[in-house]
Order: sequence, then C-alpha cells, then structure tokens
Amino acid sequence: MKTTSDTPDGDGLIVGQAARHLDVTVRALHHWDDIGLARPSLRTAAGYRLYTADDLERLHRVVVYRELGLGLDRIRAVLDDPTADVPGALRAQRAQVDERIERLQRLGTGLDRMIDAHERGLLLSVEQQAAILGPEWNPDWPAEARRRYGHTAQWQQYAERSAARGPEEWRAVADAMADLDRALGDAMDAGVAPGSPEANRLVERHRDLFAAYFPLTRQMQVCLGRMFEADPAYAAHYDGIRAGLAAWFRRLVDADARAHGVDPDTATWR
Repeated sequence: MKTTSDTPDGDGLIVGQAARHLDVTVRALHHWDDIGLARPSLRTAAGYRLYTADDLERLHRVVVYRELGLGLDRIRAVLDDPTADVPGALRAQRAQVDERIERLQRLGTGLDRMIDAHERGLLLSVEQQAAILGPEWNPDWPAEARRRYGHTAQWQQYAERSAARGPEEWRAVADAMADLDRALGDAMDAGVAPGSPEANRLVERHRDLFAAYFPLTRQMQVCLGRMFEADPAYAAHYDGIRAGLAAWFRRLVDADARAHGVDPDTATWR
C-alpha cells in the first residue's frame, strides 16, 4: 500500500474525515476495511488510513446500498462481480421493503387501535353498542369506567382485549353473558342453593366469562358481587331478570369464595 506524508492533503482523507464526509462511524469504516469491502488505497507515513477520491466513491456506493437494506456480502457482489444482476438484487430488496412497509402499516393500525382502546375502552360506535349490547346499555358507561378505573391494571388489560376485538367478537361476548344471565334466572327458579355444586359451577362460569374483560380473582368476584347488589344500575339489570337475583347471586359468589378460603367480609380488589 502506498504511503504519503503524515499530514493529509489533496491525496485523500484520514478515517475521521472520511467518516464525517459520509456520515458513518469510524468503527464502520474500520470494519469494512477489515473485511475487505472498502479499503483505503493509501496510508500516511505514520500508518493512518487515507481514503482517495476513488475510495470515497466506493464507500459512497457501500453507504447507498446499505441504506437500501442490502447486506454487506450482497453489496460486495454488486460492487465487485461484473456479472452481478444489480437490477435483480434491487428488485428483490424492493420486495422486502414492500413487505416491511405492509407490516409497519399493520403495526401502525394496531397501535392506533390500542391507543383508542386505552382512551375509550370500547371500540364500537354508539349504534353498534345498542345493536350488540342491548337497549339497557348506556354508551356513556365506558367513559365513566375510564374515569374511575383508567389508572388500574384491569383497565389496561381490558383495553388490550378490546383493541383486538371487533363487533362480532363483542357480540359473542354479549351472547355468552346473556346465556349466563338466563342460566342464573333458571337456577334461582329451581331453588339452587349457594355452595351447591351447581351454584359453584355458575360462579366459575361467570369468572371465566368475565375474562373477556380482564382476569377475575375470587376476591375481585366477591367485590363485584357486592357492587351488583348495591349499585342501582347493576341491581336493576339482575333484578330485571328475576326479582332478588342480584342478592341471590352475591350469596352464590360469597359461598364459593368461602369454600376456597376467601372471607367475603374482608375481601378486597386484588
């Protein structure tokens, strides 16, 4: 390799200058030199790499192809193999870029839905809510729930589920809950006793179905049972199915909790 004076002049650029000129790192230039992809033609008397105009032109092409996503081995072939199919390599890279763009667009759509779900909770129009969730549903409830529970882990879990759920999935959730409501009314009519196997199965079914919103522990279910009985809107819903159903269902939940070592009188939301 040729050498020149210690002070670079018009013969070329030392590595730091070349890195700044190309907007790459010195480490990248060292690596490309080490693997023989783009080596400086000169060195100073002190041994410093010195890149000539031709070297810089090759480096510029390396940078361009690297920014287009080609790997270093492919770049070497494009630059050094006179038989290389450069348009073919670029078309293949273009196809990969198109695939990445499509993936990123899907990711962007998913992020938009996740943001929307965290802010709104339910990603359904007012008309869809009425059609799917029934005439008793109040479209103001999701906003109220966010004001009350938006800081909790359960709201975050609910938002994650909501973001991945469309109208048909919500319809399936609503239908499953309606089936449970009918089963509870029938069980109350049949005199099913709290703590009985059939009662416990209903409580377990409720907890499983509630996972459509967020995982529900027995302690949390006890707290919900209290709310179903005490909150006028919830009590009206359950008592509209059968008179006294809200209080009866709470007794079922409490009995199941006791059987699993949870004291309903001291249960907290955890």
